[in-house]
Amino acid sequence: MGVQQRKVAVHDLEVGMFVSDLDRPWHQTPFPIQGFHIRSQDDIRALVSHCKWVMIDVAEVRDLKTTESSEQSSVFGRAAKRSRRGREELKLPPLAIREPVEYETVSTLKKEMKVSRRLLDDAEVTLDRLFKTLQGGTVPDLRPLAEATRKMVSSVIRQPDALLWLSRVRHYDDYIYRHGLNSAVWALVCGRELGLNEGLLNHLGLGCLMSQVGKMSLPRSLLDKEGQFSADEHALYKTYVEKGLAMLEDSGLSRAVLSVVQGHRERHNGSGFPQGVRGDRIPLLAKVAGIAEFFESLIGPRDGGAEPMTPAKAVSLLYEMRNIEFQEDLVEHFIQAIGIYPTGSLVELSDGQRGIVVSHTPGRRLWPKVMVMTGQQQMPLKSARIIDLAKFNEDRAAEDALAVRECLPHGTEGLDPARYDVTGAESRWGLGRLISG
Repeated sequence: MGVQQRKVAVHDLEVGMFVSDLDRPWHQTPFPIQGFHIRSQDDIRALVSHCKWVMIDVAEVRDLKTTESSEQSSVFGRAAKRSRRGREELKLPPLAIREPVEYETVSTLKKEMKVSRRLLDDAEVTLDRLFKTLQGGTVPDLRPLAEATRKMVSSVIRQPDALLWLSRVRHYDDYIYRHGLNSAVWALVCGRELGLNEGLLNHLGLGCLMSQVGKMSLPRSLLDKEGQFSADEHALYKTYVEKGLAMLEDSGLSRAVLSVVQGHRERHNGSGFPQGVRGDRIPLLAKVAGIAEFFESLIGPRDGGAEPMTPAKAVSLLYEMRNIEFQEDLVEHFIQAIGIYPTGSLVELSDGQRGIVVSHTPGRRLWPKVMVMTGQQQMPLKSARIIDLAKFNEDRAAEDALAVRECLPHGTEGLDPARYDVTGAESRWGLGRLISG
């Protein structure tokens, strides 16, 4: 059964429809992703307030006007794929951040990259020493890791894209370190967007870095097949959180940091572990750490493991998990913080050029800044160039705009960002609108 698009007036929309296009640019609306499944009357009211008509996906063999409401779950395109699978939804009041901080970007990407490279190197070395100390049953000195966390927080506050870029493209010696570090960076970027103060960001970052420590006591063979467990293996795997807490019992970590370690695998609807708590019983910092760790698990490459999801697909999956595994407004804040095409996403542009997303513009979620590495025929360029799609498209008609055609899989041939210097690319090329200032 194929799927086609139909134009529908917003007042005729119903729960169960999949909205695939609007009568206005997506970036002029509050909807965080392009294309979404209508799940409630609130979604319809939001569409009514911004649009006159939308395009929906419908099965070709059905007639929209004659379809009974009981059949809608199978009629509207993608509904079957995006089925709720009987999972419980839980709605809560919006997140309330006490005295949120509004951060300004005060450093350029070029300047901050110089700081961040050494910072991540130091953090990985510090984690390695800390984990070995804990494995030996000795109480570790946490001051070096706390200092590394403080520097990470300061970097993200100054310029959120630099640390995120490096964490996505650099090589790590150990999966556990990479997973913990990358999860911490995603979490800090989200926490910055939420307006968490610097002290809370420090607790959040340190908690994310320490959240994986319990995996050191699991068999390496088990970790290598993460996500492909049998029932018994999954039961053993879930013990890593409590094992980690036991290892950190006498470490002197604050209650806020330990709450992140304990709660980062809990889920909004109670389907997580180790305690199965839900909703408001999950501390805020643990909620942020949880969504960051989950996102990294979807997109992080694994040696010999399943092919990682493209970041754009992972963003769409998160959006479908609103009020199920993750609180709705937290999901929307996370997507707002990282963009529709997060930093580090390999992409193909509408004219055939290919590259990697360097950063995104909050007001132009579908037009990120891309470091182009191949020409229109996919031949590698001698020097990369950075195209700011938001600036490039500023005065262009819709039919002339340059956009992201698709997100490409990790490891796509000919796209190795390590061959290019993103800061050098920015400073060498003087192409007016194509280059960000």
